[in-house]
Amino acid sequence: MAEDKKQTKNPQPGNLPKEVPPELKEKFDKIKKKLDTFKDKVLKEFNEYIIGIALMPPKKFLNQRFPERAGENLPPEVKKEESKDEKENPNEINAFILVDDSDSKKMSKLELKEKLGKIIEKIGKDVDKDIVTETMVLSELKESCYDGKYDILQVIAMSAPIYDPKEMLGAIKISEVHKTMVLKKFDKYIVSYVAAGSLFRGDKKSHDIDVYIIVDDTDVKRMSRYELKDKLRSIIISQGFEARNITGVNKEFHIQTYILTDFWDSVKDANPVIFTFLRDGVPLFDRGVFNPWRLLLKMGRIKPSPEAIDQQMEIGEKLLERVNGKMISVVAEDLYYAVLNPAQAVLMAYGINPPTPLETIDLLREIFVKKEKLLEEKYVKHLENVRTLYKKIEHGKLKEIEGKEIDKLVKETKEYLEKIKKLFKEIDKKKEGEGSKDIYNACVAITRDVLSIFNVNDTKDPEAELKKLSSKGDIPVKYYEIFKKVNSLGKQKLSKTESEKIKREAREYLKVMMELIQRKQNIQLENAKLRIKYDSNKLGEVYVFDDTVFIIKDLKSKDQVEKTVIKNKQFTSIEKSSLKELEEVSMKNQSTKRISISNDFYKELEDIFGAEFEIIV
Repeated sequence: MAEDKKQTKNPQPGNLPKEVPPELKEKFDKIKKKLDTFKDKVLKEFNEYIIGIALMPPKKFLNQRFPERAGENLPPEVKKEESKDEKENPNEINAFILVDDSDSKKMSKLELKEKLGKIIEKIGKDVDKDIVTETMVLSELKESCYDGKYDILQVIAMSAPIYDPKEMLGAIKISEVHKTMVLKKFDKYIVSYVAAGSLFRGDKKSHDIDVYIIVDDTDVKRMSRYELKDKLRSIIISQGFEARNITGVNKEFHIQTYILTDFWDSVKDANPVIFTFLRDGVPLFDRGVFNPWRLLLKMGRIKPSPEAIDQQMEIGEKLLERVNGKMISVVAEDLYYAVLNPAQAVLMAYGINPPTPLETIDLLREIFVKKEKLLEEKYVKHLENVRTLYKKIEHGKLKEIEGKEIDKLVKETKEYLEKIKKLFKEIDKKKEGEGSKDIYNACVAITRDVLSIFNVNDTKDPEAELKKLSSKGDIPVKYYEIFKKVNSLGKQKLSKTESEKIKREAREYLKVMMELIQRKQNIQLENAKLRIKYDSNKLGEVYVFDDTVFIIKDLKSKDQVEKTVIKNKQFTSIEKSSLKELEEVSMKNQSTKRISISNDFYKELEDIFGAEFEIIV
């Protein structure tokens, strides 16, 4: 394999390396000229039928490499005599022509091969008496593979393509190279190596090369079957990249790996992909597994069971649920943070310390709508609307959303973001001429918050602590460098240009650090949350932060939040709280440990939700 790695693309006629002797190059140029003329004449006559034309290795080499091919078209009684009398022609040019017979209706495939073969042979002799042609129809190539005669694939792999519009010859070449690598590496574990997809099916339009490899896992003992599949898949795909580099084939080369037990289950379960694969696949190597299944399918002996049919019906519903889930996640994750984070960033640019999500809406309205009059109420309403939808999804009150509603939200969000960008510019103008103190204070404040989420309590020197985090990879070095520049504001004299550049970088720093805090807070909330089901269909939530516990008894009344404190493993008196306080405590508490439920804690939950409550995982 070391030699293969050093190879580049297979040389095409006329593309010889520079070190080739001049006399050999001259000879090769003459061959190329003859073959180009031959190709043009053949295409002029049979353009729609020709899949590929290639220059084959010399016949003497092929006879030595594949002795079973020598005289294969001769009757047995004359094979020996013919091979004895046969004289080697050193000037012989062997051309391979592959013909598409998939649409052949007027004549049989055999008649088509004989008719085209004779005409193509005559065209070759007319161009040059030394051109020897071998014409093969596509169905014949497939039948050879079904019969386990793979030598023709090796011949094509060693040939130099002259005409290959669909890259069928290239597909055979890369598959054969890859197959050789795989078999050399895994030997007896490879049950079948099968070509499939539109290209090998003979479709008019085909874009990719698809191969399927079935691996025998029936005697695996040292690892699980799925470990074996993943391990082999990784190696086999890397070999695919290597094969592509060696052959220089341009089409995408897709490799699917199946373990035998999974493949058998897919056959039993009537997986449509596997049925298509058995029907249309062409084995490039088989240990007697693929072909029997293919023939059984053809005979009608492999049929979907009623259970398999029901399972396929259920898949439709499950996939639809998945689509709905993805559409919901667009609002629950992407759109929510797309409107929330820029709003928080613009407040920080104004000089406000990082606000909680709930505070953001009120502050945006109070400062930019009422006080500064730089923002219209409709944009705050949009943020409010998206947050409401987010909370409904989070509490299970909204489970479906229509595409047209998402389109409307996306359109409004684009307008919202454009307005926020303009608001940033307005803030810049308004703050123009002001010192760098506000920027500095905002950056220091958010840096202290960031340090606290990494459990750094000593923040006397935030720059030094941030440097430690960046060296460990917790914070990108770029943002440590930005803070270092911001920290220098006021300590040294800077030009206006330098000062403005640092301010721009500081705004980026504020935005990124706020997003980091937000992500950490979301992780904390998830880790602190228990979802409770009780009274058959009621849902509640419990958030545990060290000794502080927040309780939302009914998600339909999400604003009714209660709080208690754990002392001596028991809840103290329960008092009223709010979502705002819950978010504030979440911001301060940065533990990433999952909740551990003790018997005492469980009994306390029983007192609140009843003995029949369930914890939803």
